[in-house]
Amino acid sequence: MATEIKLGLCNPPEPIYLYVNQGEVDGESFVWYKFNISQEKKIPVTQRALAGYLSSLRLTTKEFKNKDNLKLDIVVSADELYIIRTGVETNFAKSFLLAASGVQDFSKPLIIAATAGEQNTVFCNLYDAVSKSRIEREWNKNADWATIIRDIQILLSGNSPTIPATPKLSVVPQAVHPQDLRVKNIRTLLDYPLDLVKEWLQFQDVDRPSLLHITKINELVKTMCLAWAADKCEYSNHTESSYQNQVVDAVANGADELTAINAWMQQVQTAKAEAV
Repeated sequence: MATEIKLGLCNPPEPIYLYVNQGEVDGESFVWYKFNISQEKKIPVTQRALAGYLSSLRLTTKEFKNKDNLKLDIVVSADELYIIRTGVETNFAKSFLLAASGVQDFSKPLIIAATAGEQNTVFCNLYDAVSKSRIEREWNKNADWATIIRDIQILLSGNSPTIPATPKLSVVPQAVHPQDLRVKNIRTLLDYPLDLVKEWLQFQDVDRPSLLHITKINELVKTMCLAWAADKCEYSNHTESSYQNQVVDAVANGADELTAINAWMQQVQTAKAEAV
C-alpha cells in the first residue's frame, strides 16, 4: 500500500536525534533530550520510551572537548525517523545491545525505554510493542559487543521491505575523504595518539592519509593496530598473524573493517587475561 503524503507546509524530512543522558533543565528532569544547535540548548524529552521499527545500527565518531568519541546510533522508523545517539561504551548502549540480541524478528515494532540508574547512568529496557512484554537478557559486561552488533545487522538486512533496508555496520558518511575518515575512525577505536599519526604522515611527506596510495594507508592502519597490541601480547609474531587472519583477511572477504578490528581487539585482550 502506498504511503499517503500530506501536502502543504511541513518540516524538512530530517531525523530527530535523541541524546541519552540523565539531567535537569529548568527544574525538569530527563533521561534523554533533543538539542537545539542554533541556541546551544538541551530540550528535555518527557516521554521515556520510543515505539517503532529498528531500522539500523551505525557507528560514528563525534568530537567532544577536542577528543574523538565513538558513538552508537540506533535508527528507529516511527511517525518520524529517530536516531538515538549514545556512547558505544555506555550502559544504555550495552543494555540495549544485550536485549536486542535476543530479538529474532525485527519486522515487528519495539519499544525502547530509557531508565534512570544511579550516579547519572541511564539503562535501556526493550519491549515487544504488541504484547508490551519486556525482552529479558542477563547482564554481561564482558559480552562480545562487536559480534552482537554484527549479528543484529545481519538480521536487520533481511527485514521486511516495509522497513527501510540498512547496509552493513558502517560509519556515518561525512564531508571528508573516505580514507581520511577511515584512519580517523580506526585511530579513535584504538585510542591511538593523533600526534603519532601526524608524525607518521610527515615521514611520508603528506599531511593527510588521502594523499597516500592505499597500500600505505593499510600500512598505517596495521602500524596503529600492532602498536595498540604491543603491551598486550608476549609474542609479536602471533599478534601479527592474528591481525592478518581476523582483520586483513576478514575485510578482504567483505567484513566491515571497524567491526573486524573491534573483534580482534577483544580476542587479544581475552588471550592476555587467560595468560595471566
